[in-house]
Amino acid sequence: MPPFWHHHPEMVWELSALHLHWLGAYDPEQNASAPLGWHRDFADARERLRYWVTACGTRGDRDRPTRQASWPGEDPAPAIQDFTFTDRDTEFAEFVIAQVRKRQEAEDEFYASLADDEAQ
Repeated sequence: MPPFWHHHPEMVWELSALHLHWLGAYDPEQNASAPLGWHRDFADARERLRYWVTACGTRGDRDRPTRQASWPGEDPAPAIQDFTFTDRDTEFAEFVIAQVRKRQEAEDEFYASLADDEAQ
């Protein structure tokens, strides 16, 4: 797993696609050769993940936002600053807890808006 993959949507999308592909390939109702297709696609995905790791500059002890190229006529991209981590496990757990909290708040807001609509 690439370091700090969870901070980079492009890696989350790639890994999510691999997971869904794996679920389909290894489904008991699937054709017996489907896992071979998954392994071929996994080889391609590993190359894309290497690209994203390079673009992100993520390492075992530090991370930074994914580089964004500025096109001619656009404002320059902001300076990229590395963030260092001493405990990857703790950082990941805190990230997941914050994401769950954020999603719970969004869900609560959604249901509150439904209640407001019914009250009107």
